[in-house]
Amino acid sequence: MELIILIPILISFILTAIFLPKWIKKCRQMGLFWEDMNKYKHPKNVASSGGIVVIMAFIIGVLSYIALGTFVTEIPNKNIIEILSLLCVMLILALIGLTDDFLGWKHGGLSWRFRIFLAFAASIPLVVINAGQNIISLPFLGVVNLGLFYPIILVPLGIAGATISYNFLAGFNGLEAGQGIIILSFISFVAYLTGNSWLAVMGIAMIAGLLVFYYYNKNPARVFPGDILTWAVGALIAGMAILGNFEKIAVFVFIPYIIEFFLKVRGGFSPAKQSFGIPNPDNSLEMPYNGKIYGLTHFSIWFLKKIKKKVYESDVVYFIFSIQIILCLLALIIFRKNLFI
Repeated sequence: MELIILIPILISFILTAIFLPKWIKKCRQMGLFWEDMNKYKHPKNVASSGGIVVIMAFIIGVLSYIALGTFVTEIPNKNIIEILSLLCVMLILALIGLTDDFLGWKHGGLSWRFRIFLAFAASIPLVVINAGQNIISLPFLGVVNLGLFYPIILVPLGIAGATISYNFLAGFNGLEAGQGIIILSFISFVAYLTGNSWLAVMGIAMIAGLLVFYYYNKNPARVFPGDILTWAVGALIAGMAILGNFEKIAVFVFIPYIIEFFLKVRGGFSPAKQSFGIPNPDNSLEMPYNGKIYGLTHFSIWFLKKIKKKVYESDVVYFIFSIQIILCLLALIIFRKNLFI
């Protein structure tokens, strides 16, 4: 049975490893390149929207997991409806993200109001199956039955919030993929400890694809993920938390993205205030916007420049990774009583 569980994970890894280089090659042939904004003079030499390969490999891997349970073990997965509903949410958001990629962030892409509306609408597959549990424990209030407020309000809010905020903390080589690997590794571990091994399989299947993608996306990047990947990964994290009933843990490890959201609010969600730094001829980075902080990447540059003279793109990425890993470790301590069934 353990070997069968490995098959969807291997499928996701192998398919991404096979087709991502082909995607990069096809982008070179067709001139589908994006600018590397944290490099001097912004060379336009990085393949676009490579996340499409990861998403397709992940979907095939997860569908193989369902097929193995149906035809090989002859014990159909009792969570098929939940799995397919989450896949629907991810596919809807991936399509929205790909549309935004085609429109281009430099031209404004989809309007923020329309993005928020679509992100809420994409949660409908989870809403209609009444995903998650409406009975939760709240500080000072104890156990509270939220009734329909949970599926109709909190589930869409969770999906939209995670999707949009995950897309905010981006723009540096390896950042989005690496953060996805760290967060999903932790969330998958939590899912396993809480008796949701089926969710853990989904999480690890995505991690498998992201590991391959990170190899090509790390500095210097050969391919960018695009909104198609960031929107889908954000939805997967939120969906796993909702279906596994460990929302509080997920919110805690999502603190960097909550902070990022409010920093973007500070900038008025202006397309003119991006997360990039200002690259020098040696590709070291300077603070943009006269030293004002409109994102965690700006804060990272500011903080690291207090420690060292020159800050490079990889320094910023690894610094944010470190913060995320520390939060995951803290979550294990703070929520340890909730992690074992």
